[in-house]
Amino acid sequence: MTFDELLQAARGSEELIMPGSWSQGRATFGGLTAALMFERMEMLVAEGRAMRSLQVSFVGPVEPEVPARFEAEILREGKAVSQVQGRIVQTGETRLVCLASFGGDRESEVQVDALPAPEAPPMDQCHGLDYIEGVTPEFIQQIEMRWAFGNLPFSGKGGRELGGWMQFRKTPESFSDAHIVALIDAWPPAVLPYVKQRVRTSSLSWALDIVHPRPAMEPGDWLLYKVSIDQAGAGYGHTQAGIWTAKGELVALSRQTVTVFG
Repeated sequence: MTFDELLQAARGSEELIMPGSWSQGRATFGGLTAALMFERMEMLVAEGRAMRSLQVSFVGPVEPEVPARFEAEILREGKAVSQVQGRIVQTGETRLVCLASFGGDRESEVQVDALPAPEAPPMDQCHGLDYIEGVTPEFIQQIEMRWAFGNLPFSGKGGRELGGWMQFRKTPESFSDAHIVALIDAWPPAVLPYVKQRVRTSSLSWALDIVHPRPAMEPGDWLLYKVSIDQAGAGYGHTQAGIWTAKGELVALSRQTVTVFG
């Protein structure tokens, strides 16, 4: 199933089965589960309130090919901001928890331009991360990434930065905040270039802010992603990232805590 087909299914049903083509080891790709949960949460919010901040806790793996229930509720709805909670429950256990803040625009004297986007080689000059059956995660069939910053995972070369260009392999019909959520989580943890052998990693928590007014983007546009490591040790890594349009406009800010099993 394409991402758009899964989004449509999430709008119409609280129970979904994640296809194996979106898996990442024994779990479903976290960006997909977070995006589908976000889609159900957004459906509860009054029109005109954009998602400002999303916090995700990956409690346990959402298994592919097993029914999962997507639950969402409004915690509070104020004059300008709506606070929404979401949960994915599978086999009676909570697997993912989300908190999102949706807010309408306010009158303000404060206006600070975003920092400029990093310089990056054009996407047609960057090497792509191809899907290789049995080697790369299954979801790489769905999302295309082209390396512009840093070293490859499991190269043993280290480095604090990683990232590049990204888009869906099948151009979506539209480009919503849910599409952005899914794309951003596709990149491997920035700590993986430090190891030479294959080790398991997983996202423990994720905080994502989308900038509004959001830059205009069309289906099929490339986005630029660059992540840096703040600190890593004792089996955990702490990273922060920025996401920009090809024109250099800031789209989102991301922070993650990842676990490293090796």
